[in-house]
Amino acid sequence: MKYLILLLSLFFLASCKVGKGYVRPEMSLPDSLSEAQDSISIADAHWQAVYTDSALRSLISRALDYNKDMQIAAARIKEMAARKRISISNLLPQLNAKAEAEREVENYGGHSKDVGNTYELKALLAWEVDLWGNLRWKKAAAVADYLQSMEAQRALRMTIVAEVAEAYYELVALDAELDIVRHTQKAREEGLRLARIRFEGGLTSETSYQQAQVELVRTATLVPDLERRISLKENDLAFLTGDFPSRIERGHFLKDLSIPASLPVGLPSDLLERRPDVRAAEQGLMAEHARMKVAYTNMFPRLTLTGEFGLESDVLSNFLESPYTLLNGMLVSPLLNWGKNRATLKAQKASFEAEVHNYEKTVLTAFKEARNAIVDFNKLKEVYQLRLKLERSAKNYVDLAQLQYINGVINYMDVLDAQRGYFDAQIGVSNAIRDELIAVVNVYKALGGGWQVDDK
Repeated sequence: MKYLILLLSLFFLASCKVGKGYVRPEMSLPDSLSEAQDSISIADAHWQAVYTDSALRSLISRALDYNKDMQIAAARIKEMAARKRISISNLLPQLNAKAEAEREVENYGGHSKDVGNTYELKALLAWEVDLWGNLRWKKAAAVADYLQSMEAQRALRMTIVAEVAEAYYELVALDAELDIVRHTQKAREEGLRLARIRFEGGLTSETSYQQAQVELVRTATLVPDLERRISLKENDLAFLTGDFPSRIERGHFLKDLSIPASLPVGLPSDLLERRPDVRAAEQGLMAEHARMKVAYTNMFPRLTLTGEFGLESDVLSNFLESPYTLLNGMLVSPLLNWGKNRATLKAQKASFEAEVHNYEKTVLTAFKEARNAIVDFNKLKEVYQLRLKLERSAKNYVDLAQLQYINGVINYMDVLDAQRGYFDAQIGVSNAIRDELIAVVNVYKALGGGWQVDDK
C-alpha cells in the first residue's frame, strides 16, 4: 500500500508545471485590407482554381513535387518529427536489459590466487520524474519546432507556386513581345521596300531611304536580345521544377489568359491564420517561450528513480534461484554554479524577446505585402485600360500617317515617328497584361493562397 501511495505522490508531483503558458502578442490590426471589405478571400481557393492555364498547372505540379527546396523542407519535417518523438519518450520510464558474465582472477604476490565469477541477467528501469515541468516544456518546444517546420514548408509551397506563375507569365509576355517585334520587323522591311522605290523614282530624298534602313536594323537588333531573355526565363522555370535547362511548354497567346475583374480579400484577422509564414513565425515564438521555461526549471531540483530487477549469482548452477533487486532515488539540486543557470535564463529571455519582435515584423510584413498587392492590382487595371486606348489611337495615327505619306502630305520622318509610337504602345499593352496577371499572383500569395494542396 505504501508503494502505491508513493507512486501516486510521484505522479502528482510530476503533474506540476512551473511557468505561465504561451500568450499571443497583442497587435492592433487594421480595420480592413482594402476599401471593399468582404468575409471571403481569393486565398481560400486552391491554386488549381486560380491558375487555369493547363501548361501552368503542369509546371506548378512538377515544382511542388521536384523542386529541391521543397524536398529539403520535407526532409526537415521528418527530422523535426523524430526530434518530437524523442522529447515525448523522455517523459516516460526507460527500460533496458543487461546480460553479463564476468570472471575476475586475482593473485596478490603470486601466492594467493583468487578466482571470482559473476553472472547477471537484469532489467534496468530509469525514470526522471518531471517535478517542475522541465521535460514537458522541452516537449512543447519540440512540438512547436515540428509545427514550425510544417508551416515553413507550406510557406515555401506558397512561394514556389507564386514564383512559377510569375515566371510563366513573364515567359509568355516575352513570347508576345517577340511576336510584336517580328511583325514590326516585317512592316519595316515593307517600309524599306517602299522607301527604295520612292527614292529610285525620285519622289523622296535618300535621307528617307537611309532612315528606313536604320529603323529596320534597330528593330532587328531586338530579336536576339528577346530570344536570349526567353531562353534564360525557360532555364529559371526548369530550375524551379527541379529539372535541367530545357524548353518549356506554354500557351502562345497572352491575351487568352484570364484576369478576374475583382478579387475578394477577406478580413484582416484572417490573414494571421491564413498565411503559413505568419503561423510559422508564431510557432517559432512558442518554441522560444518553451525553451525559456526550460531554462527556468533547470534551476530547480531534479528527481531520478532507477531500479534493477533480475538474477545475479557467482555460481552458474544456482543462477536461476538468485533473484536480485535494487531501487534507487536520486535528487540533484544546483547549489553553486557561479550564476550559469541564471545567465542561461537571461539569455533565453532575450532570445524570446527577439522572437517576439520577429513575429511582429512578420505580421507587419504580411499586411504590407497584402496592401501593396491590392493597390497594384487595382491601379494596374487602370493602367491597362489607358494603354489599350493609347494602342488603338497609335494604330489609327499610323494608318493615317501612311496614307498621308503616300499622298505626299507629310514626309517619311513623320511616318517613322507614328510607327515608333505604335510599336511602343503595343509593347505597353503586352506588358500591362503581364503586370495584371502578376498582380493577381501577388494578391493571391500575399493573402496566403497557394499552399492548399492535398498532402501526399
